[in-house]
Amino acid sequence: MTEQMSGQMTAQRDANFMRQAISQAHNAWALGEVPVGALVVRDGEIIATGFNQPIGTHDPTAHAEIMALRAAATILGNYRLPGCELYVTLEPCAMCSGAMIHARLARVVYGAPDPKTGACGSVVHLFAQEKLNHHTELVGGVLAGDCGQLLKDFFAERRARSLAS
Repeated sequence: MTEQMSGQMTAQRDANFMRQAISQAHNAWALGEVPVGALVVRDGEIIATGFNQPIGTHDPTAHAEIMALRAAATILGNYRLPGCELYVTLEPCAMCSGAMIHARLARVVYGAPDPKTGACGSVVHLFAQEKLNHHTELVGGVLAGDCGQLLKDFFAERRARSLAS
């Protein structure tokens, strides 16, 4: 298999998993949470999912990524997740990026950039810190338009409801 074919297969695989993360984001929206979804994949299989829940759980750490990491760690019986990949619809914040690095993820794939709190290059770039003892492969912009549109639609609906009341 050529390197180009391998790259195309990886891009298609990433898009397929991102669509499933978008589905998780819709779960957050249904609960009135900012629609961000995540999933953890190992050996091509989804082992855990998560979506934003900080409002409903009264937990500032209940971001989609943290929820998926917690579920994966419980399922695998280990707080370290080597060989696992995390897909998330929005560029992770510093808290989530730190958790991903501590979990020793092999790869993180995100959709839309987050110019306000993104820690994968938009505001800071935690994954690029050479002094850290673990380095995770990072891929950004997968289905960024779809992921970003979901957030825009959510906030537009929220503004419209606010104006109507």
